[in-house]
Amino acid sequence: MSEGASNQASEAAATSRYRKLSVIVPVFNERRTVAEVVRRMRTVPLPVDREILIVDDGSDDGTSHVLSQLGDSTVRVIVHAHNRGKGAAIRTGLQHVSGDLVLIQDADLEYDPEDWPKLLAPALKGRAVVVYGSRFTGERRNMLFLHWIGNRFLSLTTNILYNSTLSDMETCYKLFDREVIGKLTLRAERFDFEPEVTAKVLRQGIRIYEVPISYTGRELFEGKKITWRDGFAALRTLIKYRFVD
Repeated sequence: MSEGASNQASEAAATSRYRKLSVIVPVFNERRTVAEVVRRMRTVPLPVDREILIVDDGSDDGTSHVLSQLGDSTVRVIVHAHNRGKGAAIRTGLQHVSGDLVLIQDADLEYDPEDWPKLLAPALKGRAVVVYGSRFTGERRNMLFLHWIGNRFLSLTTNILYNSTLSDMETCYKLFDREVIGKLTLRAERFDFEPEVTAKVLRQGIRIYEVPISYTGRELFEGKKITWRDGFAALRTLIKYRFVD
């Protein structure tokens, strides 16, 4: 982050009611990447305090051993005895956050914590209470064509159903005012967290602020877990919560 951007963020934080960022990191079988993600999360310059809540969602590849060596005063590890899914891990994390702002961070290096200041800036300036990082407006390693089509279709469906103009509903990088997300009744177990939380935020009449982020998409052989089946589940979720709570 440049000196100018750092100064602007610091000035915004000085007048903001937000003082602490809670980062929820759902983790399942990310032994090769989780330590590097934690290193980046610890070192990125921020104008607010931070806490990192890692939810180990029943990993069985040695991730738990790596995590056992990473905890400190800012990093807390919570363990699910069995794999329950990303949505369940995030809901567990939400039960333990203490910050004024809540951010979701994947553990697979597709998303870079160096983008956190971009997400924080609109909230610290009082412009937004929900901020999404868009992979389609920033620097990126191009994703697979079918994943691109799926993401664009789901964002378009969101916009039609909820009268919005989002470019990237499925993004991992979602930042929330804690009070906003705390009022939502979330039930998602898997990747349906993304459409559920988006639908329920938009139904509250809250406009979502988007900022460009970098993105380094993984291939299936590198461990990418989301599949076309999750796309159909996301579509069902978007339609469902348009009409029910």
